[in-house]
Amino acid sequence: MVNLEKIKSNKTIHELLEFGIININKPQNPTSFDISDFVRKTLKPLGVEKTSHFGTLDPKVTGVLPIALNRACKLTGFFLGEDKEYIGIMRIHEEVSLEELNKIIKEKFLGKIKQIPPKKSRVARILREREINKFELLEKFGKDILFRADVQGGTYIRKLIDDLGKEIGIGAHMLELRRIRAGIFSEQDKTFVNLYEFEKAVDSYVKEKDEKLLRKILILGEIIAEIYPIVEVRERVIEKLFTGKPIVREDVVNPINTENNDFICVFSDNKFIGVYRVINSRDIFAKPDFVFQPIKF
Repeated sequence: MVNLEKIKSNKTIHELLEFGIININKPQNPTSFDISDFVRKTLKPLGVEKTSHFGTLDPKVTGVLPIALNRACKLTGFFLGEDKEYIGIMRIHEEVSLEELNKIIKEKFLGKIKQIPPKKSRVARILREREINKFELLEKFGKDILFRADVQGGTYIRKLIDDLGKEIGIGAHMLELRRIRAGIFSEQDKTFVNLYEFEKAVDSYVKEKDEKLLRKILILGEIIAEIYPIVEVRERVIEKLFTGKPIVREDVVNPINTENNDFICVFSDNKFIGVYRVINSRDIFAKPDFVFQPIKF
């Protein structure tokens, strides 16, 4: 069985920086790119040349913003579609009861909905389907309503609020929004840090050679194994897989039931090999989407 804690404890700080993630508490005003770039510049003296974030937050939106470091940037696409959870405040333009709003939400804004991205978005403004897992109205203060939403990745909360206001015929807009979860990353995680705590951890390592704080906030790139099923392969095939060869059925230690195009995380005795796509074609079980070559310094 894969033990992520053991994997992390056996890694050096430089290995964690080469294939790691930092869960940043994004403040208001900076863009997601600004935060990602700040992390890169701060960690550049420690060998971090590239960063990327797992899902854009508008400048005014705060909360969970996972930042991938160096080779972990290649995992970005695997995390982007994960569900997101938000808490925020919306303002309705005319008085209406929570009962009436909840009725509209239950009828029109739960489950699969259709949504057109807002004009300011950078994606094509075409009608697309998104899943709304939860949309709860928590408290009402006059025309301001505290809400919580759990949605499929790629759902625009600002547009969700606007569409709700139009559906009920009174208008509504979003005042504040905070992302409290992005897939497996949450503001409840012990690794969740604000920018001050992040800088303090880096300074402690650079100036005092104390790695305790930095090690605490660095998340293994191998945490992707919490999203996709784990498949163990035999040790004798590791070198072959590192050259990009596919996995054949006889390579697998623990066969699992998977559908074609499912992603799996491949390990061999706590050694991460990569992320593979199941194809179930003749002798070939899966082909690589991302192979994690051994780190060399």
